[in-house]
Amino acid sequence: MKKTIETSFKRIETKYIVAKDDAKDLIKDLKEYVVEDDYPTSTISNIYFDTENFDVIQDALAKQHRREKIRMRTYIEKPQADSPVFLEVKSKDEEGIGHKFRLVATSQAIINLMTDGTVDHQIQDPDLVQEIQRLRKRYGHRLEPRMFIYYDRLSLKEKKSIQVYPYQKIRVTIDQNLVFRDQAVSLFDGKKGEPLLEDDFVIMEIKAPGQEPKWLKDILEKYGLVKQKFSKYSCAYHKSQGLDYAPRPVQETVGAAYV
Repeated sequence: MKKTIETSFKRIETKYIVAKDDAKDLIKDLKEYVVEDDYPTSTISNIYFDTENFDVIQDALAKQHRREKIRMRTYIEKPQADSPVFLEVKSKDEEGIGHKFRLVATSQAIINLMTDGTVDHQIQDPDLVQEIQRLRKRYGHRLEPRMFIYYDRLSLKEKKSIQVYPYQKIRVTIDQNLVFRDQAVSLFDGKKGEPLLEDDFVIMEIKAPGQEPKWLKDILEKYGLVKQKFSKYSCAYHKSQGLDYAPRPVQETVGAAYV
């Protein structure tokens, strides 16, 4: 049976920077409570849409609007022109909860929508199209492919037998081999680029509908892991402009979440 593609998400996402030397043991401990996802390993290529001067990410850093990020994403290692890819719009509400909406089309259909507003027959989500057109208007119809980010991902999900929800709600992803480039911003130009992190570290992300369960808190404490304020796109933007950027521990406040 064909797997249903989820097109909207509401969740808290927290990030942790993990030393590669600890990652193997950490994953072993996590697997007492989580299992590998249906597609556990993947290569992820992203293109972020922005203006020539990066107004979208600068607004997000200034906490303007809903701190939107607009990206095109594929999990196919070597995508072709007719390969299906995702267009995703991520934002945050006033409580800091992350929201993500997405649709599926070919890369050219998505680029046409983003750059000149053309709605291809493949694009069947009128609400997301309306949101894209609103963002295009805000930024003077100047959105274009601006940054490429690639990484390898391991995906894990909570075991059904240990969780109180009707289906797996806790998800864990571990990303490594992260690179970026702001030239040749295309899904068809390979995965070359500059390193986003030092080689000795990976990014672990916890996706949950609410607070982390005790078993997860215990594992995080065992490895001395604390929530980090870190954005792949923000990091790539800063590095591409020759600006300093480093993960920072999250100052815990009610409702705080970093996407």
